[in-house]
Amino acid sequence: MSNPIQILSSTLPPDMPSPPPPSRPRWVRWFWLICGALCLLLGAIGIVLPLLPTTPFVLLAAYFFSLGSARYEQWLLRHPLFGPMVRDWRSQHAVPMRAKQVAWGTMALSSGLAWCFMPSSIGWIPGACCALVALWMWRLPTSDRR
Repeated sequence: MSNPIQILSSTLPPDMPSPPPPSRPRWVRWFWLICGALCLLLGAIGIVLPLLPTTPFVLLAAYFFSLGSARYEQWLLRHPLFGPMVRDWRSQHAVPMRAKQVAWGTMALSSGLAWCFMPSSIGWIPGACCALVALWMWRLPTSDRR
């Protein structure tokens, strides 16, 4: 049996927009909201805890909020501390230089700690992963914001 939205879309004139997709079930929206809140909490903790990165968690929170609630997404976009980094990322996939520097420093520190405290056969793995992330981050555009 055909989807009613597909049938309706196919009968609309080409210049009319198709109807919006059906809304997500309530439990799915709550799931995305909880994921977004947890990521935002981890990002906020990362402001004061140097080994926890703030920017990736805030960007992930924005993504989850966009799936769960337009209201929370707009709140995050307008937030004075977190909003600019999300807007920079969405508009130009750019990360502020300060965020890059902090991320590189914390990755180097945590990779060194892993090298010291993990068994030598696997101690190199965190450093290799962080090196790949650092290379990827190096290639991203740098935003003008500090």
